[in-house]
Amino acid sequence: MEVTTVSVKQLNLYVKSLIESDARLLNVSVAGEISNYKNHYSSGHWYFTLKDNDAQIRCVMFSTYTFKVPFKVEDGMRVVIRGRVSIYERDGQYQLYAESMESAGEGDLAVAFNKLKEKLQREGLFSVEEKRPLKKFPEKIAVLTSDTGAAVRDILNIISNRYPVCDILLCPVSVQGESAAGSMIDMLDRVYELEDVDTIIIGRGGGSLEDLWAFNNETLARKIYESPIPVISAVGHETDFTICDFVADVRASTPSHAAELAVPDKNALLNTIFSYRSSLLNSLLLKYKMANAKYELAVSGTLLSAPYKYFDNLALKIDNIEEKNLNSFKNVVFAFDKRLSDVAARLDALSPLKTISRGFAAVNSNGKPIKSANELSVGQEINIRLSDGDADCKITKIRCEK
Repeated sequence: MEVTTVSVKQLNLYVKSLIESDARLLNVSVAGEISNYKNHYSSGHWYFTLKDNDAQIRCVMFSTYTFKVPFKVEDGMRVVIRGRVSIYERDGQYQLYAESMESAGEGDLAVAFNKLKEKLQREGLFSVEEKRPLKKFPEKIAVLTSDTGAAVRDILNIISNRYPVCDILLCPVSVQGESAAGSMIDMLDRVYELEDVDTIIIGRGGGSLEDLWAFNNETLARKIYESPIPVISAVGHETDFTICDFVADVRASTPSHAAELAVPDKNALLNTIFSYRSSLLNSLLLKYKMANAKYELAVSGTLLSAPYKYFDNLALKIDNIEEKNLNSFKNVVFAFDKRLSDVAARLDALSPLKTISRGFAAVNSNGKPIKSANELSVGQEINIRLSDGDADCKITKIRCEK
């Protein structure tokens, strides 16, 4: 039998014709879980994988049909898809061309994810109050990711360009598969023992829900929560969320974003420094101008240009002050002198000597004044004070007026 040689395209077209000739494959309904979903925004086409526990098939749903789907499509959803099976001859890949999609609930992975998320949230592992701020100017950053992926290259390049003085400690780990969670946990234990690490970045590039599943490991989440060092979780793309994102101190939408969050931008720092420098110079210049203006005013003033006039004026001011003070002193002395004269006049008017000078006398006995004849007795010695002297006397007779 002669064998005909055909091209690859001819072979794929032949197989395609065989598949499309089977009426059962032209209108088939398949149930499964969506994985690795991608929305091609420019064309509106959807590309994803439909899988169950034992197998998977690639699917495409053109924009002609996507607008009819009444719900938001996400990885982990259980759906029932109706469509046709065919081959894309360029790739030789057989796939399901979806024409309608109905929701059949959450997939097993989605259920497990939500269950663990609710559990850890109840325990407080996602508490905002316990999130630690990142160090503003880190000196060493530990990066836990695959050493062969695009994520590590992006992180290294961005940190080196933005903040080259920061050291980077690359910690290669497995980020996909059954051993990935254990690999990251062991590496975290080693990093926690270091004393010079300021920040930890843990993550990987994008992928399907299955590819990112290691970052939904409960033990890994608790290990991140126990970290003595602020942790940035950078898993997948902006629309991807994992348990590590919720428990970490900071969630970055991508590994590149994590690098930007971890370090400041040297250009922005330089601009700030230059701005401070400019403000300082302007302040110094303003102070210099003010001081110079005072100097010019002083030089042009009387003190330096005609000092004799200044001192003449100063002497005149001193004389005026002296005269004012002397007048004030005289007024005060006069006021006190007048008050003293008034008081002396009043005292003189009340003085007993003044009374005696008018012909009266003051009688005392043993230094005590005698005010009444009843206080006297015959034979008692008394002293009589007159205006020009005194006399000692003895009582010989007492006459009291009633």
